[in-house]
Amino acid sequence: MKKKIVKLCIEGVIERENESYKQEWLLDQIGKLEEKKKKIGALILYINSPGGGVYESDEVYRAIIRLKEKTKIPVYSYFASLAASGGYYIGCAADKIYANPNTLTGSIGVICGRFLDLSELMGKHGVKDEYIHSGRNKTMGHFSQSATDEQREIMQSISDECYESFISIVESSRRLGIDRIRELADGRIYSARQAKEAQLIDEICYFDEMKDIITSSWSDKDRKKCEIDEIRRKVRNGLLHKLVKAKAPAAVSVKLSNPLPPFPAYYCSPYALNRFIE
Repeated sequence: MKKKIVKLCIEGVIERENESYKQEWLLDQIGKLEEKKKKIGALILYINSPGGGVYESDEVYRAIIRLKEKTKIPVYSYFASLAASGGYYIGCAADKIYANPNTLTGSIGVICGRFLDLSELMGKHGVKDEYIHSGRNKTMGHFSQSATDEQREIMQSISDECYESFISIVESSRRLGIDRIRELADGRIYSARQAKEAQLIDEICYFDEMKDIITSSWSDKDRKKCEIDEIRRKVRNGLLHKLVKAKAPAAVSVKLSNPLPPFPAYYCSPYALNRFIE
């Protein structure tokens, strides 16, 4: 039976759903690959992501690990322009990691919320905000109050727990020893060359070259007939997106500021925190 290579694209910020990414869709595609295992000679995780949520990144990682265990399909990661934080985390599920020469990767660390304190500003302008609540930390992180040392410790403990999970995944993939992983996992990003020197990736190449590397041990017949099936989510712009993009009359037009560029972040989102609370 003719084997093919499947290229599964994981792009955008990793969270429940946004314009370029949808968790449910991605997990569904991974599940469907199990049904097609006899036709698949290799799976490439094409990752172009700045990272995302703790919960979502780990869920995808473990879905790929289960797929490997059940099907024995060889899995490779290919890092495009950015494969950082949660993107790198998912990439660790592969048997081997390749990266484009211009890739930025790494950013092994955790962002676990932030405290924005506007209490002094509100007091200056006579704005008061009062919550009726039970439990002294129930309103933790609200902008109308200063964070306490206890609340900082609470959030730091969650961040540290997620961080330990992250570096254990990296160590299980790279086998460098946990102490070496801790040295590398200070949150910084790495160029492809730096990542290769640090052994966070295996090889640097362009995507077209990767096919030749993967199929180098195949028979001449299978190599010549090999095709790459790309699985990429189609982005459908909704009505709200179209309205925002539409050109309004000059007299009433509003210039929207450009969104912040994607940042390398593996973060503990409110959705993930809700899971902890439940």
